[in-house]
Amino acid sequence: MSSRKIVAKPPVKRPSAKQFRFGYLVHDVSRIRRTLMDQKMRPLGITRSQWSVLSALSRGGNDGMMQVDIARLMDVGKVTMGGLIDRLEASGHVERRPDATDRRVKRVFITEQGYEVIRLMIVVAKQINERILEGVSPEHEKIVEDVLLRVKENMRAVLAEDEAAEADEHGG
Repeated sequence: MSSRKIVAKPPVKRPSAKQFRFGYLVHDVSRIRRTLMDQKMRPLGITRSQWSVLSALSRGGNDGMMQVDIARLMDVGKVTMGGLIDRLEASGHVERRPDATDRRVKRVFITEQGYEVIRLMIVVAKQINERILEGVSPEHEKIVEDVLLRVKENMRAVLAEDEAAEADEHGG
């Protein structure tokens, strides 16, 4: 028998992302809420991508939007957006029309059938929000909204600063 003593090594201190809890919670809440919306909208024959496009268009006003702007807003490629718009147009939810000032440009508009889906989305979202905000006071809900709006504004400012710095680096 050996009389060698086994010495335990001290545990290695490994990094943890716990300090990024805010970002994780924002992401996770958003992801789970989209999943809930998806589950409720799927029986209506509308995919997550399609209801996301309709939602973005409805926020854009009544002047329609250019496909490239919708793609940028949703952070997807132009080709992907083209396919989504094609499917929504084929199903009668949107239509492409020439721009009022530049006939070469097509703008995407919601049809009456698309607005029916948006009306359903509003009802579904209201039901989901009521359920997921159970136990949250109106005051706390307002605080959360205010904080998230401030964070969003701050992030947009950082993005704008980064874009300006990048343009300066490249002589733009």
